[in-house]
Amino acid sequence: MKLTVNGEEQAVSATTLAALLAELDYEPDFLATALNGELVPAIERAECALHDGDRIEILAPMQGG
Repeated sequence: MKLTVNGEEQAVSATTLAALLAELDYEPDFLATALNGELVPAIERAECALHDGDRIEILAPMQGG
């Protein structure tokens, strides 16, 4: 299936948001995620189904000073 992840189109086999994070090697404990502009809490990622054409944003905290 084709998704847009952080602005880049990608072909993936994942069918849920949790599976997508694993497929793309993200550490899910420290992320914020959104599906088509709607925030998806960490506890809902395993049940959050993905569909062809969805837009996913994955944000990780950054340290700075």
